[in-house]
Amino acid sequence: MGNYKFILSGGGTGGHIYPAIAIADELKVRYPDAEFLFVGASDRMEMDKVPQAGYEIEGLWIAGIQRKLSLKNLMFPFKLVVSLLRSRKILNTFKPHVAIGTGGFASGPLLKMATAKKIPSLIQEQNSYPGITNKLLAKKVDKICVAYEGLERFFPKEKLKLTGNPIRKDLLDLNKNEIKAKDTFKLKHKKHTLLVLGGSLGARRINQLIEEHIEFFESQNVQVIWQCGKLYYEQYKIFGKLDDIQVHAYLNKMEMAYGAADIIISRAGAISVSELCVVGKPVIFIPSPNVAEDHQTKNAKAIAEKNAAILIVEKDLDNVFKNEFAELISNNDKRIELGKNIKKLALTNATNEIVNEIEKLLKTA
Repeated sequence: MGNYKFILSGGGTGGHIYPAIAIADELKVRYPDAEFLFVGASDRMEMDKVPQAGYEIEGLWIAGIQRKLSLKNLMFPFKLVVSLLRSRKILNTFKPHVAIGTGGFASGPLLKMATAKKIPSLIQEQNSYPGITNKLLAKKVDKICVAYEGLERFFPKEKLKLTGNPIRKDLLDLNKNEIKAKDTFKLKHKKHTLLVLGGSLGARRINQLIEEHIEFFESQNVQVIWQCGKLYYEQYKIFGKLDDIQVHAYLNKMEMAYGAADIIISRAGAISVSELCVVGKPVIFIPSPNVAEDHQTKNAKAIAEKNAAILIVEKDLDNVFKNEFAELISNNDKRIELGKNIKKLALTNATNEIVNEIEKLLKTA
C-alpha cells in the first residue's frame, strides 16, 4: 500500500522545522504516492518554511508559556483548548496513518489528540535535555527517537531509539576539497579561517565578541567568515570592507563555509551541534543563555565533556576567550584532536533510522 497519509508537526524555530521536513522528504522517497500535512503555530516561521519545501501546512492558534506573568500567559489555557479542538478536527478530516512530532508548541495539541485517537505516533527529540512538550507527550506516544544517550531519565526506556538528528543531505556529502571551498569565498590559503555562526537571525553577544576582537584576529593571522544574521546585518556590514573580514546576513553555501573553516564559533542549538559533529572541525560553542531550560548549554556540555569541543559561557567570554582562541590557533595537535573527537559523535544515518521506526508503526496502523 503506497497511499499512506502522514501528519507532521513541529515548529517555532528552524531546529524543530527542518527535522520534520527531512523526515517528510525521506518518507516521500519511500512512498511517492503518500499524502503529507504539516501542522504548525499560525504566527511562526513554519508557515513560510514548510510551503517553501513543497508541503501543505495548517496553523494552530498556540504559543508557549512566557516565563513572566503576562496577558499571553492568561490567554494560554484558552489558546490550548482552541488548538486541541482544531487538532481533533484536522485529524478527523485528514485521517493520517501515523502522526510525527518534532517538538515546539504546535506539536503538543496535535500529538495529544492523535494519541487520544489511538493513531500510531512518534516524536523526535533533538536536545540532550528535552523540551516540555515532548516530556508531556512521552507517556502516550509509541516511539521516541533521540539524539543523545541518557534520555531514559526523562522518557520511558522501552520507547527510546537513539537515531541522532536529521542532517541536511548536502552536509553528508561535505566538500572535502578545502582549496575549492576557500576559493569559493576568495580566501587566502596561507591564513587560518574562522567561521562564525549565530543562527539565521543572529546572536547579539557573539556579534559583539567578533567586533571587539577584529584587531586580535588580525594579530593571530586569522581571516573571518562572519554570519551575523539578518537582524544585525545593517549594523555590522561596514566591517566587511576590512581586509580578511567577510560579513554575511546568511550563508547559502553552508557546506562550502564548513569546508573552508579551520575553527568554528557557534551557538549550540541541537541541529547546529549535530551538523558540527558531521563536519568534524574544532568548535568553540557559545550557547545562548536565553532558551528554554538552558538546553543549549546542556547540548554543548555533552560534547565538551568528551573533549570534542570547547565550551565558553557568555558571562566568561571577557575573561577567557582570548586565551582559549590563541591557544587553539597555535596548537595544531589540539585542533586535530577536537576535530577527530567531535566527528566520532556524528550520527549520520538519523533520517533513515527515524523513517525505519515510522515504517514499523505503519504495520500497526
